[in-house]
Amino acid sequence: MSKEQKIQQGRKFLRADSRKEFRTKENYKPDEKQNIPAPPMEKPCLESQEKFELVPLEDIKIKSVLLTKAIKNRSTHRKYSDAALTLQELSFLLWSTQGVKEVQDRGGWSKRVVPSGGARHPFETYLIVDRVEGLDKGIYRYLPLQHRLCRVTQRLPESDRLIEATNGQRQLSRAAVTFVWAAIPYRTEWRYSIVAHKDIALEAGHICQNLYLSCEAIDAGTCAIANYNQEVIDSIIGVDGEKEFTVYLAPVGKIPSE
Repeated sequence: MSKEQKIQQGRKFLRADSRKEFRTKENYKPDEKQNIPAPPMEKPCLESQEKFELVPLEDIKIKSVLLTKAIKNRSTHRKYSDAALTLQELSFLLWSTQGVKEVQDRGGWSKRVVPSGGARHPFETYLIVDRVEGLDKGIYRYLPLQHRLCRVTQRLPESDRLIEATNGQRQLSRAAVTFVWAAIPYRTEWRYSIVAHKDIALEAGHICQNLYLSCEAIDAGTCAIANYNQEVIDSIIGVDGEKEFTVYLAPVGKIPSE
């Protein structure tokens, strides 16, 4: 395929053309319309994996920041201090990006602090934890329905491997914690079939913007990363790369004093 054909293919993904086919062609009918049960809202934590409590929302004490100020000050930060995040701060960032407000078990959907087409919320949040008070180093996954963490592994990837896997993004080696968002596309495909994927891509942006704004309240910074080696990052967080795969990354760290 030529460069021009690839560009046209990418532009077609951004357009709404496929929605006409979705509405009119019987073979594109979503699984929801075929009475297939909805997929789980949250990936389960295995019995062999340890769970960790986070600070409940009602106990989180974070300084108030005017929304207008947070939006104005929002910026990408690639330099971080050696300071750790507190467990309260991490709990706040997780709630701010995937916090659950309402759950409808019968319909298999949840309302969260970020929008999602059809309330499907296809993303799992993985954390590469280096410096968080009260947590050992390792890779964790957020359980939003429980507001807990599930430890995936105690092994951290080598900094050089992370830098190489993100084509030289050295800020990952200095982050206190790196957020990795992996999509489980079928959660959205179940309702929207062939038009699910543009929605999924848009929703990654909703989540990451909330992280940027929330960092303003804890004197931290982040840097959205979409340039990465798919196979390597998927391997690091332990996903199969087919039914679940990395879409976006964001290292977080305290902003150094000037």
